[in-house]
Amino acid sequence: MDEGTPVSEQEPDRSLSLTVQTERRLEHLILTGELQPGERLNELELSQRFGISRGPLRESMQALHAKGLVEMIRNRGVFVRAISTDEAMELYDVRAAVFGLAGRILTDRVNDELLARMHQFLDELEVLAQARNFDDYYRLNLAFHDYLINATGNSTLVAEYRGFVNKLHLCRARGLVQAGGLAVSNREHREMVDAIASGDKLRAQEAFFRHVERAKLRFRSTVEQSANRRD
Repeated sequence: MDEGTPVSEQEPDRSLSLTVQTERRLEHLILTGELQPGERLNELELSQRFGISRGPLRESMQALHAKGLVEMIRNRGVFVRAISTDEAMELYDVRAAVFGLAGRILTDRVNDELLARMHQFLDELEVLAQARNFDDYYRLNLAFHDYLINATGNSTLVAEYRGFVNKLHLCRARGLVQAGGLAVSNREHREMVDAIASGDKLRAQEAFFRHVERAKLRFRSTVEQSANRRD
């Protein structure tokens, strides 16, 4: 299953500059789907919504453009970027390699505390999977993946991985787990944690890599099913 984002709009962090606050709020609206791929960002509406001038808003859009979340079209405006199926497949491939590296790194950093927290995640996810509670499973799944990535202690890996995940949200990957099932998703999680606990770097790397590869296959299946329904 792929990572998600919280569904409620976040309160701005007053310790940050106005531009960074605005960037984060816009990014949140994009990643949660309130601003859809291909949708134009209306400066007037957004400045009124956030209660700010257009200067910080434009600076925040520039930052989102650098992240690849929006595209700026001359004489037309700023639009939420749409990710094609082919690009999404490429993103999955690179994301799998980075996530595999995370699994390898975690075998060197694992301890009883980390393993206990991972198993706690798995048990809580299992309860939600059996209840077929998609929304809560999705949110907890986000926290689980975020915990794994942060536990590597590698800030460069964390930043790169999140960049891939954010871009995949632009093709609305959230529904992919429904193609494979919540229980299937959590079985893959258990394979990953068992591999880390074994201390075998290659096994852990392969388990993490395979988890994303399977997500890629579910994505392709979902796209094909959607195309067939339109025909």
